[in-house]
Amino acid sequence: MASSALTGKIEADVEIKASPGQFHEMFTHKPHHVHHTCYDKIQGCDLLEGEWGKVGTIISWRYVHDGKAKVSKQLVEAIDPSKNLTTFREIEGDQLKEYKSFVATLQASPKNKGSGSIEHWTVEYEKLHHGIAHPDTLLQFLVDASKDIDAHLTQPN
Repeated sequence: MASSALTGKIEADVEIKASPGQFHEMFTHKPHHVHHTCYDKIQGCDLLEGEWGKVGTIISWRYVHDGKAKVSKQLVEAIDPSKNLTTFREIEGDQLKEYKSFVATLQASPKNKGSGSIEHWTVEYEKLHHGIAHPDTLLQFLVDASKDIDAHLTQPN
């Protein structure tokens, strides 16, 4: 991305109980199951083109952010199973009404001590103009959804 006052990068870590592999599997191979874990935030994820878990796949999310129903069409831009990393690039949808580019990367890493993992979200973006806010509430949305997914993944059977 070009360097200007319109570009930015924000990051957040989420400590969870699930393993890095469990979390990576959910977002990479089973994003269509995410809505079962946090329906108040994410209503669904549809496969539009390609194959779950493959770079180049295009998916569409239906979600509620800041009290409004929204959609996001994303290209799975990168997957690195050895690092439990997945990158999604916004190619159509509500985020592109305010941002020229919007890329979210999720990387799950084992905690240094004990079980569980740290989910690291990175959001890189370029705003359409100076009147657009930084996507802090969207980053918080991703953090909150991560906690809901973790609760689902670690619930007793």
